[in-house]
Amino acid sequence: MPNAMYRPTPAAGAALPLAAPDAILASHARSAEFGLRSHERADLPPLAPAELAEAMARNALLFDHARPVMETLYAQIAGTQSLVLLTGADGVILHALGDDDFLGRADRVALKPGAAWSERSRGTNAIGTALALQQAVQVHGSQHYLQANHFLTCACAPILDPRGQVLGALDVSGDERRRSAHTLALVRMSSQMVENHLFDQLYQDALRLRFHARPEFLGTLMEGLAAFTPDGRFLAANRSAQFQLGLSTAALAAHTFGSLFGVAVSQVLAHARQSPGTLLRLHLPGGAAVSARAESQARPAMLTVPAEAPSATATATAASARARQSGGPRFSGLRYLDTGDAQLAQVLARVGKVVGQDVPVLILGETGTGKEWLARAIHHDSPRRDGAFVAVNCAAIPEALIESELFGYEEGAFTGARRKGHAGRILQASGGTLFLDEIGDMPLAMQARLLRVLQERSVAPLGSGRQVPVDLAVVCATHRNLRAMMAEGRFRDDLYWRLNGLVARLPPLRERSDLAVVVQRLLQTQQSEAGLADAPPLAPQTLALLRRHAWPGNLRQLASVLRTAALMARGEAQILPEHLPEELLDDLQADAADGAPGAVAPPPSATTTLDALEQAALAQAMATHGGNVSAVARALGLSRNAVYRRLRRR
Repeated sequence: MPNAMYRPTPAAGAALPLAAPDAILASHARSAEFGLRSHERADLPPLAPAELAEAMARNALLFDHARPVMETLYAQIAGTQSLVLLTGADGVILHALGDDDFLGRADRVALKPGAAWSERSRGTNAIGTALALQQAVQVHGSQHYLQANHFLTCACAPILDPRGQVLGALDVSGDERRRSAHTLALVRMSSQMVENHLFDQLYQDALRLRFHARPEFLGTLMEGLAAFTPDGRFLAANRSAQFQLGLSTAALAAHTFGSLFGVAVSQVLAHARQSPGTLLRLHLPGGAAVSARAESQARPAMLTVPAEAPSATATATAASARARQSGGPRFSGLRYLDTGDAQLAQVLARVGKVVGQDVPVLILGETGTGKEWLARAIHHDSPRRDGAFVAVNCAAIPEALIESELFGYEEGAFTGARRKGHAGRILQASGGTLFLDEIGDMPLAMQARLLRVLQERSVAPLGSGRQVPVDLAVVCATHRNLRAMMAEGRFRDDLYWRLNGLVARLPPLRERSDLAVVVQRLLQTQQSEAGLADAPPLAPQTLALLRRHAWPGNLRQLASVLRTAALMARGEAQILPEHLPEELLDDLQADAADGAPGAVAPPPSATTTLDALEQAALAQAMATHGGNVSAVARALGLSRNAVYRRLRRR
């Protein structure tokens, strides 16, 4: 049964336990004690926009780390009539991603941002019960306490901070008729990813140790993570580390690095500085040997560890300090991005001439073409490199929250506002660079406020009558046709011309000639960042296959494909075609069926007449939607890959 007790093994030590079979019955009993009646609908209004904004502000760190994981999780379940939900520790939904055909049904039971889904509010449900038990839970159909929720199947896992305190939960809810045995595993793994990302964020300046009995599990969700001060005092450990060490967080607090691993911490620090990335052989208290990788990014005298989760402002400040020490992010420098493609080289050369000249840059390109990488390179090569680089995805922030997120608010600006107010992203970027991704998705009202900030070089937080001076560079990006949006009245002309200092149009991956170099760079990056130090190289026949693909997801899709292939090819001499994801191989087969290069054209027939009509419809749709392939695909009822295949045949 989905609710059977899960007992972790050394190979899966990071997994969350599941609720015992009687957990649902116990939850039903609690629901009755709360005074809920199963046949009645929970009539609880969601939080007002201002209250939701405050909840988002309180959970800013959680949201920042959970959002990309949610997007990856949703990509895995898209089309299954499901929602991916993030909640705070109180069960209030903060953010949701979902299928359009399921949103209406979910809305009827308030499965949306601002709604409370604790057991006290909604009775037995995966979110509330997972938070109550601090365990991963799956609740199907009639297991929900309220009859109104019986159409749902939900899988939820809590998200804990490195000290074991509940921060929130990650949930997938969908139509009970389409339940999947794999959903809970995906949710558990996603929750662990968020926890590990938070761990690295909070203890980035501490001595961190990654360890496991099997070296191939380093860099995966299975690895143990432990953090220590420079003198060896224990700070925190993730779930897998606690399991492998056989000690709880409370018990570990009494230990030092030496008492846990039998080696002086000074030796490990020296190893981390002299031979970064190489493995150590250590022994756990029980005598078991583990492979370990030590990381110490700061000088010993500067190692500091926060006592609690930092605010968004503190996080931005820390990021700025790290940039000064390390020389910037990995994907930095316009020259680094120049991988041999003539189109891209021309774009980079033009951008290089305006870096540091207070000229706003507007980056255009399809989704996944590397717009943020270019923005980071611009920041790194500019005189503002020591300031913060603050990225804001205008499409990912709910419309009700974007004003407070961008402009901040004063204490008492609205009911439930944070006591000391909240510094918005614009103020955080002062002295550095503000990157507004998907600027085409910014609501019109916010466009007017942003224009005023850019013109007056000052920002007025919500609830404040004063203007706070800001000094920042602005880089924007979008995959939309802003000129078409201007003609339709959906994007302000004056803002467009204010942002349009220099347009940098990134070519899609299918039009670039540097695929081999890009593949090599991405594999190298993944090897150093994701524990794939032993990843094999790409076989020539595999590269030949990749060259044939249209890459609708561009660099983002390529990076995902390479990571999966590298994991599948571990222990092999090369990454072979069979190591590629099945979905990519299916697309390649469909490409071949649709007409491989060099295929003999059929004689004129009714089929070719239909083809001509199809091409005419495609041309009309491309003109109507300004070349936006995603919009064309939606209008014609085709996949993006199908549109690309037809475009190549024109």
